[in-house]
Amino acid sequence: MDLIPSSEEADHTHVSPGLSFQSCQKINTLTRRQLFLACVGYHEFFSPQMWRAAFTELVATACLIFTLTTTIIACLDSHEAEPKLLVPIAVFIIAFLFLIVTVPLSGGHMSPVFTFIAALKGIITLTRAATYVLAQCLGSIICFLIINSVMSQNAAKKYSFGGCIATGISPETALILEFTCTFVVLLVGVTIAFDKRRCKELGLAMVCAIVAGAMGLSVFVSITVTQRVGYAGVGLNPARCLGPALLHGGPLWEGHWVFWLGPFVACVVYYGFSKTLPEESFVWEDTEEYDIINLVKVFRHGRGTSSEKK
Repeated sequence: MDLIPSSEEADHTHVSPGLSFQSCQKINTLTRRQLFLACVGYHEFFSPQMWRAAFTELVATACLIFTLTTTIIACLDSHEAEPKLLVPIAVFIIAFLFLIVTVPLSGGHMSPVFTFIAALKGIITLTRAATYVLAQCLGSIICFLIINSVMSQNAAKKYSFGGCIATGISPETALILEFTCTFVVLLVGVTIAFDKRRCKELGLAMVCAIVAGAMGLSVFVSITVTQRVGYAGVGLNPARCLGPALLHGGPLWEGHWVFWLGPFVACVVYYGFSKTLPEESFVWEDTEEYDIINLVKVFRHGRGTSSEKK
């Protein structure tokens, strides 16, 4: 079971006049431009499969954010004295449902965090990653345009659009929480999701449950640790708050950097950590050719993992 579609799958379906990475490994007389385009996966621009997957990401991200935001606001606005359990349970259920539907269609990213780590690990090409992130951000903007037109503005602003302002905590604390909790999700969820052997053993439903469970657990921990009334927990998705930050500005925009910097640093740290894991324990989903370190080697020296093995 492939939790996230590999770049090899795209190579089988693309219709492109350009060069793929594999063919470039065998050619010694390439210009720097040709080598760069091959490394970033430029050929996927000609793949209808990628554009269909990107459109799926756009629609799924918009629906996910709409569901999460309205549900989190409803939990915070409930008569429960402590919504510590309501929010993480809601996150788990919603994430699980969306993952199990979208994983077979586009890989089930719906967040720049999962797209970024997939690109670092070589699961997808940089071209597909950039397209996915753009689709996710556009989906966020569309979602909040809809929320603005159908939801009570008082409730939305009272709870900062479901946690798009780290209410009651400093930006530094919010940054640490975003980094730590994102790393936990990557360690627990993504390590399983990128291991082909365990994915096959566990099945799609169980893998989706583990990823969603890691997300719910991180939200619960962040709410419990801070003990701040009105704080909705970590975002784990930089695109989720992009819509209100762009549409409303002010404090929503000023603190928006936290939701990007923390998770992206966590992805880089997890990528480095994954390189130290015992290879015999995992059957990684990635194709080594598109791993970010190998791409740098190829672009600088004209050869990388696959050519070195030959």
